[in-house]
Amino acid sequence: MQPAAAPSGDHLPVLPEAAVSFLVTDPTATYVDATFGRGGHARRILQRLAPNGRLIAFDRDPAAAVAAAAINDPRFVFERTRFSQIASTLAQRGVARVQGLLLDVGVSSPQLDDPARGFSLRANGPLDMRMDPSQGESAAQWLARAGIDELTRVLRDYGEERFAVSIAKAIVARGEHGRTHGRALATTADLAALVADAIPVKNRKDAAQHPATRSFQAVRIHINQELEELAVTLEQAGPLLAQEGRLVVITFHSLEDRIVKQFIERHAHPERTADPRAARLPLRARDLPKPRLRALGKVKADAAEVAGNPRARSAVMRVAERTDVAWST
Repeated sequence: MQPAAAPSGDHLPVLPEAAVSFLVTDPTATYVDATFGRGGHARRILQRLAPNGRLIAFDRDPAAAVAAAAINDPRFVFERTRFSQIASTLAQRGVARVQGLLLDVGVSSPQLDDPARGFSLRANGPLDMRMDPSQGESAAQWLARAGIDELTRVLRDYGEERFAVSIAKAIVARGEHGRTHGRALATTADLAALVADAIPVKNRKDAAQHPATRSFQAVRIHINQELEELAVTLEQAGPLLAQEGRLVVITFHSLEDRIVKQFIERHAHPERTADPRAARLPLRARDLPKPRLRALGKVKADAAEVAGNPRARSAVMRVAERTDVAWST
């Protein structure tokens, strides 16, 4: 067996030691890295596993598949698919339970750093933003057909953008102009400039942040259905965990973290989310719904990690452990 190779490129995984320490509780068991990326976490997990341990990794990004192919380890398997397909994919492999599941959600540094992927406004590139460029609409295609109401909802809900209506109207106007004059939104620079023009300079609170940052986040989340994917995957993760198995989730903004926090809260304290009429009944403790998860806390990167990896500044890691209560729907 060859040892896991060093991480490819200069991509640094966030909270690597803390995440793997919480995740791996039995080195002989099976684990899932649902967001392989460039393998920063996966390689550390493999270092913790015994010869009979197992790691199954998921990612829909073709570049992740290339990075995964460089890991020559019989304990490692890679599946190129979105992580909402975890339950069905594991079932096909005959895996009913795993000891731990890791999610490091959102866009990765290599994706942001590659202008050809269209995720970032730091460098000009095609307006794509798809995690898997072979599937679904690109950002340019969606922006060209979306109406004002849909655009406003996405910008407001996923980007928390105060000027969602103004930006949506500008995008639709540009689309109409583009269809008649051949100047449709096609590049990240096009979108960044349009959004900047739609937001009054006097209303830009953070001079260090580009005015289009929130809009880029919103469009990316919509194109990749990121929040829906996360919610669906969490619901699949619970029943997949063995008793005392760990769920470790790293998020990078409040929308993601809220979904994770509420999922753990709902299953760690079901008595708080049960039928409110039950609160008025004289129930004994043994009659209350039993928790399926045990919350183990929230972790943020320390100053040393943030200094070496600025992306870690906004990261929040939440950890939960499966109890012995049956997981029924």
